[in-house]
Amino acid sequence: YNTDMAALGRPFNLGMFYDCRSDELIPGITLWDKETLDRDMKVKPQPNTEVKIVASESISDKSSSLGVEASLKASFLSGLVSVEGSAKYLNDNKKSTKQARVSLQYKTTTVFKQLTMDQLGIENITHSEVLEKGLATHVVTGILYGAQAFFVFDQETSEDERVQDIQGSLKVMIKKIPTITIEGSGDLKMEDKDRENMNKFSCSFHGDFLLEKSPTMFEEAVKVYQDLPKLLGPNKENVVPVTVYLLPLTTLDSKASKLVRQISLRLVTEAENILEGFTDLEIWCNDVLKSPTGQNFPQLSQKIGTFKSLCSEFKLGLQRTLSQKLPLIRGGGEGEEALAEVLKKVAQGPFSSRRLKQWMKDKDEEVNTIKTLVKLINTETVSSENALTNKVCDSEKALVFVLTSLDSTESFLSELDQQLKGSKSDSSDAPEPRRWYSSKDVFYSVRRKAKFFSDFAEANKNKDRKSLRFLVVGLADKNQEGSAIYLYEDGFRVSENVKLPSKPEAVTVGEVTHNTVSLHFSAPSKGRTASLNTEWSSVRKERRNGTKNRRLIVGRTDRLIKPKHKDSMNCVLGVLLGLSHAEAGLFTVRVRCSVCSCLHRCKGLNQRL
Repeated sequence: YNTDMAALGRPFNLGMFYDCRSDELIPGITLWDKETLDRDMKVKPQPNTEVKIVASESISDKSSSLGVEASLKASFLSGLVSVEGSAKYLNDNKKSTKQARVSLQYKTTTVFKQLTMDQLGIENITHSEVLEKGLATHVVTGILYGAQAFFVFDQETSEDERVQDIQGSLKVMIKKIPTITIEGSGDLKMEDKDRENMNKFSCSFHGDFLLEKSPTMFEEAVKVYQDLPKLLGPNKENVVPVTVYLLPLTTLDSKASKLVRQISLRLVTEAENILEGFTDLEIWCNDVLKSPTGQNFPQLSQKIGTFKSLCSEFKLGLQRTLSQKLPLIRGGGEGEEALAEVLKKVAQGPFSSRRLKQWMKDKDEEVNTIKTLVKLINTETVSSENALTNKVCDSEKALVFVLTSLDSTESFLSELDQQLKGSKSDSSDAPEPRRWYSSKDVFYSVRRKAKFFSDFAEANKNKDRKSLRFLVVGLADKNQEGSAIYLYEDGFRVSENVKLPSKPEAVTVGEVTHNTVSLHFSAPSKGRTASLNTEWSSVRKERRNGTKNRRLIVGRTDRLIKPKHKDSMNCVLGVLLGLSHAEAGLFTVRVRCSVCSCLHRCKGLNQRL
């Protein structure tokens, strides 16, 4: 029986030997001599052109667009088949989940060439030794010629954009490519809004056409698309095999090697899902490594990089095993259960999709936690201890918010490493250590410190960096889980456990006269307090200084002189930190006062923390 197969850019010729067990061409020899092939070859025109959009990135859909059936797909996935030309599209995967992608496929066929029945007799065989040695299972008896091209359009999405929405916009634009005309000036004739959108995405090209330059932008892609029919040549001579038709050698000689069995669709799909899972994990890792969090915290990116390398190594090993098993099963040397056992071990081992995804989900949680904290603190982040040293040496004082548990032990990575080395790890039975970001108590403490740090930095944002600066860094500190606040003076670390003050527990209003306001203060529950600043300001004007450096007297009332204004005013309490007996910054609490038109009476004073 005859079977057809996608050529995938491979150099097929009529009469060529092919081994379906390993999906391998036997180059250099043909079953019949060239004169015989040329004399009785039948040629039939078969013109056809198709254009379609491919929006899916799955191996299954990409293979389907190239006409790749299950058995050949298994060989491609295992590395038995190397692809060229337009088939390189199979290897073009997205690099990021934030990447919107839509592809335009152009496919044309021109002519079908096949051998006649006169040539298929055993007496016409030239190289019978190929049959005797069992080097091949099939011979090429027909080839459909043509060419294909894939224009792959990509656009990076921002934080507030959905990939699906951008992908939808891409599809709308790409559908218009066959109808876009090129004006005499060489410009594309299109609406202004489309012209604006086309500059947002890039293009890559995979095709069987010889181009002077591959398109990288939408406008270039349109021009190349318009030229594709011309690139086939005046006589359609610039074509390649698109589909090949194979005849089993057993029809010519019953002693020839044969394809005993094909791999079942169930096992091919299972292997496909496993290998595609590794591709998805690689994309996931790339997103973390390229993110600001991944770049600013090397402890995290190092773990992700190690995980990515281990997965890549295992994937290559699995592909190597598959490339050995597939020919044996197809040739009858082993049963399908051998492949099923390989896939079962993967599913039950540490490299199972479930366990790998769970580890990455945990890392994603850590990344998002760090991202939230950095956003809350809203100050400069440094990526290493060396960079931190350079920063703190430039300031008299520096307060540094330190994430202390980013380099915690990852037993799962050790387990993966041991699996690759062929030894069983005991870590699979050991409970996972507590993660700082998943422990409610630890995370609450970290977030509370981050909030104090953020408020303190905000109150001092107008200070010169030479006198005081605020930084965030990831450093190992086994003594403080989750986070710590370090103080540096003149480049030297003088404290590793700074307690920033919280806002005063209570600010109550006492007697209000025509020229004074009495305020009663309670000490902050956190941190040391040295003195108190108070300021009045008009709503319509910038803050104006009032009484300064008043000593905080807990449980007593402080009487302040009230300015003679009818406007609403702010009373600002400033708590000075006593750090090494030096002023480190200003921490503020605002109390809003609404003053009536009468200078002798006040309608009320409302506290706002």
